[in-house]
Amino acid sequence: MTFALTFAYFFHAFGRNCAMKLARYALEGEAHYGILAGDDLADRLAGSPFGDGVPTGQMDDLAAARILNPVGSPRIFGLGYNYLAHIEETGRPVPEQPVLFMKPSTSAIGPDEPVLYPPHGENVHFEGELVVVIGKQARHVSEQEALDYVLGYTCGNDVSDRVLQRRESAFGCLLAGKGYDSFAPLGPVIATDIDPMDVRIRTRVNGVERQNSSTSRMHYSVPYIISYLSRYITLLPGDLIMTGTPEGVGPIKIGDVIEVEIDGIGILRNPVVADAGPWQS
Repeated sequence: MTFALTFAYFFHAFGRNCAMKLARYALEGEAHYGILAGDDLADRLAGSPFGDGVPTGQMDDLAAARILNPVGSPRIFGLGYNYLAHIEETGRPVPEQPVLFMKPSTSAIGPDEPVLYPPHGENVHFEGELVVVIGKQARHVSEQEALDYVLGYTCGNDVSDRVLQRRESAFGCLLAGKGYDSFAPLGPVIATDIDPMDVRIRTRVNGVERQNSSTSRMHYSVPYIISYLSRYITLLPGDLIMTGTPEGVGPIKIGDVIEVEIDGIGILRNPVVADAGPWQS
């Protein structure tokens, strides 16, 4: 490879066997992408990994940087009721097709950024999830070729206001209960070599494990989800798909610290703080 080749060309030429971790970080007031080289160094990209990124060879010290949400202002697709044990704990029937919703880009935050607890919130829950990062445009792709359109995977937390969610769902919609600002923590990195068919997911609240499961227990697999979505919607580079949460979801409160850990990716940690903004009923 020469530096004349873009990151996207390199990645798609060598496919999913190209194992690396990508971080998006702020350093000296600017945001950059970099390929991790050890725990504290990143080989900075000129551009992004979604098309025009070129490795520069400049090594940045991540100890001096702030790790950001892996994709700036992403489109976020969410999937509900995708683990059989979670479906059972909710008392819902097993869905006959993927249950989909979207979260606004303003819900996306990065590691260590605070989850804002709404002033009107009554029962807000964590949901640890594997998140797919789309690497190239996908439309009408087969299940067999779906993973060829994936750049990598990251950790996610589909924070949900259950009271508002249920009120919306009663009328066949779902937005505000999932889309509150800060309700989509993401990170810390994009890992390109994760096996989405069988990877361990753990969620802890204040150090106490609340979820421990594997993506092998999904009702709809990652390739199926990508293929299904692409039947109806053109998936774009940088799109994120939150693939559903295992059993064990539960409430959070102001002062809690939530950790979502996925093998091969790392730990996404976020504190919960009060949103002091005004609220009018």
